[in-house]
Amino acid sequence: MRTSPRCAKSSTPHRARLRSPAPGSDEPYDLDLSFSNAKVNNGKPIVVGTTHRVSVPVTYSVKHAVSVDITADDFLLEVEIYRGAYDESGNVLFSDHAPSCTANSSTTATCKGTIDVYPQDELRNEDAGTWKAIGVAIAWNGVNPEDLDPDWSKVGSVYQDGLGTAKLQRYSRLTVNASPEPVKKGKTVTVTGLLSHANWDTGTYTGYTSQPVQLQFRKKTSDTYTTLKTVKSDSKGNPKTTTTATVDGYFRYSFAGTSTTPAVKATGDYVDVQ
Repeated sequence: MRTSPRCAKSSTPHRARLRSPAPGSDEPYDLDLSFSNAKVNNGKPIVVGTTHRVSVPVTYSVKHAVSVDITADDFLLEVEIYRGAYDESGNVLFSDHAPSCTANSSTTATCKGTIDVYPQDELRNEDAGTWKAIGVAIAWNGVNPEDLDPDWSKVGSVYQDGLGTAKLQRYSRLTVNASPEPVKKGKTVTVTGLLSHANWDTGTYTGYTSQPVQLQFRKKTSDTYTTLKTVKSDSKGNPKTTTTATVDGYFRYSFAGTSTTPAVKATGDYVDVQ
């Protein structure tokens, strides 16, 4: 029973969270509902930049007792992802809206929802990596979640952990500049660039240091890039190397990615060889 410590989202009935009951008060009853077949973002990493909200799809199935009305206005149903512990010490990402569920029978349904991520409010650099998925269902049954002393015996809840994982990554950028342009055949071409990724602590993009980056080239008459060499980005995220000019074509840098930062390729920089 928790509220995300970095949450700036709506507190609509759907979004209302369970507070811990006061000592000696009744506990919510165990809701007869279970989750299965959960998938976050179709199994792909969730890539987040510095400012814009990212919304990704979540699908899952639920099985419940006939008496459980998952369509009620004050019924919270969703799959969330969390990092750390699922309590006040961790971080949780969830949806802005109620899911859309299609009944398959009187006791089963297939649901589609979202996870909505606000990097400025909800993420720190340490949050990049693997998150765990958990199913959450709360039947408020007319109880006002804002009451200071609600009747917890009327509230049902279930938290089903172990529904899978999702990877959260920091959006990456990569640039390239080859010079001089034009250049004489057989002369040296210097290729510089910048590999950067989202810094959720500062809300900016900062250099990704000491990372292997491939220098690639394709001839003007070709559609295929060939790797010439691999260099590492420096202490500011800048890869730099030299090569020999042979024919007209495009130079680019290519980064294979890491567990916390996705792969990215720079747009090719054309060099006229004379």
